[in-house]
Amino acid sequence: MGKNTTDKLAGATKQAAGKIKEGLGNATGSKELESEGLTQEAKGKTELLRDDEVAAVKRSLNDHTISIVAAILILTVLVQIILVKSWT
Repeated sequence: MGKNTTDKLAGATKQAAGKIKEGLGNATGSKELESEGLTQEAKGKTELLRDDEVAAVKRSLNDHTISIVAAILILTVLVQIILVKSWT
């Protein structure tokens, strides 16, 4: 499994465990356990969202890098064409 998949699995597991704790706290009347469950569930959701955002930023950086390299190559060719024409 890749790091991103492992992180998502950990976030989903944390979220599920939080739901269980929340349910147990609610069933037993334990506000403390219910609160712990809500907190753990929120942490799991946050991890899932963070992983999605990290992946989106990486994709965006890769897309921009490709665009920048292409622009540099085009400019290089244009400069070479201009220099060749000015020498002739």
